Amino acid sequence: MRLFLAALMLSASTVPAAAQEASMTEPAEAKQLTFERVFASPSLDGSSPRGVKISPDGRYLTLLRNRENDRDRYDLWAFDREAREWTMLVDSETVGSGRELSEDEKMQRERARVGNLKGIITYQWAPDGEGLLVPLDGDLYLARLDGSVTRLTDTEESELNPTLSEEGGFVSFVRDRQLWVGAVGEAAQPVTPKEGEDIRWGEAEFVAQEEMGRLTGFWWSPDDRRIAVQRFDESGVGIVTRAAIGATGTKVFDQRYPVAGSANAVVELFVMDPDGSDRVKVDLGEEADIYLARVDWAPDGSALYVQRQDRGQTRIDMLKVDPATGDSEVLFTERARDGYWVEISDNYRFLKDGSLIWWSERDGWGHFYRFADGEWTQLTDGDWQVMDLVGIDEARGRITFRANKDDVLAPQIYAIDNWSGEPQLLTDPDYVNGASMDRKGQTLLVSRSNDTQPTQSYIADAEGNRLAWIEENRVEGDHPYAPYLASHALARYGTIPAVDGSELYYEMVTPELEEGKKYPVFFYHYGGPTSQVVDKGWGGALRQAVVDKGYIWFALDNRGTPNRGVDFLSQIYRAMGTIEVEDQATGAQWLKTLDFVDPDKIATYGWSYGGYMSILMLQADPGLYAAAIAGAPVTKWELYDTHYTERYMGTPQDDAEAYEIGNAIVNADKIEDPLLLVHGMADDNVVFENATELIAAMQEANVPFDMMLYPGYTHRVAGENISPHLWNTYFRFLEQNGVTAPE
Repeated sequence: MRLFLAALMLSASTVPAAAQEASMTEPAEAKQLTFERVFASPSLDGSSPRGVKISPDGRYLTLLRNRENDRDRYDLWAFDREAREWTMLVDSETVGSGRELSEDEKMQRERARVGNLKGIITYQWAPDGEGLLVPLDGDLYLARLDGSVTRLTDTEESELNPTLSEEGGFVSFVRDRQLWVGAVGEAAQPVTPKEGEDIRWGEAEFVAQEEMGRLTGFWWSPDDRRIAVQRFDESGVGIVTRAAIGATGTKVFDQRYPVAGSANAVVELFVMDPDGSDRVKVDLGEEADIYLARVDWAPDGSALYVQRQDRGQTRIDMLKVDPATGDSEVLFTERARDGYWVEISDNYRFLKDGSLIWWSERDGWGHFYRFADGEWTQLTDGDWQVMDLVGIDEARGRITFRANKDDVLAPQIYAIDNWSGEPQLLTDPDYVNGASMDRKGQTLLVSRSNDTQPTQSYIADAEGNRLAWIEENRVEGDHPYAPYLASHALARYGTIPAVDGSELYYEMVTPELEEGKKYPVFFYHYGGPTSQVVDKGWGGALRQAVVDKGYIWFALDNRGTPNRGVDFLSQIYRAMGTIEVEDQATGAQWLKTLDFVDPDKIATYGWSYGGYMSILMLQADPGLYAAAIAGAPVTKWELYDTHYTERYMGTPQDDAEAYEIGNAIVNADKIEDPLLLVHGMADDNVVFENATELIAAMQEANVPFDMMLYPGYTHRVAGENISPHLWNTYFRFLEQNGVTAPE
């Protein structure tokens, strides 16, 4: 590790000092952005590496790099510290078969929000540093550092969640509803039984993938001796007949989809040897209707830790499991306060000394706590939110983390030592920063951006000192965005008071304003409880293209959005479709007071939860908005999944009134302003029935509206040609309804 970093420092030192910091150099002439160029290759954001890792011996830095001629295709590259050069280890087009992925893998990629990517989307270093496991086009390959690539599988079925065991002795994956395991270099065999269409081993169930951030269903012990394996039975889960309507034909899928208030999959957990023998069932308690939130091994493999969340999502029990017998005990319980829920988080770590670093919102903000010898100690505190655990150096008692301590709109990387003290700032506050770290908490991999700088990435030491760029991505010379710099409009940020006095953060980007002219507003919103949209990071070329068309880009985070503390977020509990609609209306009314805004030309747009909001905003305030675009909207919460919906709304059986108030269909006849409804006809997340029920209600009520449907597309309607079609459709709709830029 130290030799590798020293080599990087040497390579960085050859760059002139003036070039060490990112800058923007304006070209002589500016080009106007089009939607066609925004979504074409090369990406205007510049190179966007993914999956940055350091080899076990510290010699290589590896990453996935997208191509200039295909922004969505990624290949595997490595930087060799000895040769000080980059090499493509795996060319995804040359090595890949081009075989179509299985439906299971396609849907899993949708769950992971990488459905648009091609080539290599993930990889794993072998613990001995001699090679890398590379999944590609549904099969597995072993890439070695001399450039050779060995194909490990060649099947029609996809290998899901391929993983090398912790010590590197085994390759494991899921195929055809079974867990397969094989010693490296030998053929894998199924180690769990095949029990029919509705029972799956080693996979995560739908809601775990979609809503719980858990994509796998098996976990290796640190010593390769045992595997914890999930089994789930979804025979009791309701079926949604999903017609993947395409341009030249239709495929029909019977998808198990647990809508709010209905049965979930029944989940069980087992521990077994790598060959499937000595299998014992884990005692998850008497209640079967629970969520398997997280599974972790103790660092020495002596225990298995299981987080069990109740159906109402008001409690998480941490179970300590004996892997030899499956017997369990409750180590502790995390409980929600009244009118709130418990969040599932990845911000925790079991330590070698037997203690646990744990993230909790128990004091009203997300902070770290240490659990040792049955006692809790709070490690961070204040009216700010810890957002991510980045790394831990156990020897120093040092925790590195991401938080919005100094600026809600620009999270930074901080560290505390000896499990306490005032957080030390490790990154530049002029940027929005994110980071990851090696397991020992020694090396930072930082990514950052701001309004004028697309994402950069660099390696730093544990104190935050930059050692070398991974991707400096300076917008100059032949950078794809350089020709558009002269027309790049800067964002402005501010707050608007909500009716209860809360500060609502907004961002606004305007064209070059001319005195006496008033401009239309493209009012973007999301509004749901899982996403903050306003920050000071790179906004991308898309909003600049909107501004280049003569529109003001505006976005606002309402009450009920995250990273502002429990009091701010909990206001959406059992109240979807109320306070967030009210706050967006407050934003629209504020816009109308600005002398450069045309008060009759404020158009609102959102996708998914934002699409739901678009409909409710028209229903709640006729005449306030000139038009609305609703993309892939949930239209009634009885059609959406259990884990997400019930977290915020309870069940329809328990709180029918909340569901009635939040229903976007019952008041379809109240829509008086122009509405464009957009939906992918193969959507497996917000199923197409959400659109058809609204369509039918508006037609029966004789309410005019516009519609654009995308055959064969899921919840993600995107692509080099489809995306420009989508956005050009939006603006044709706005122009047809008089929401136009001034002459």
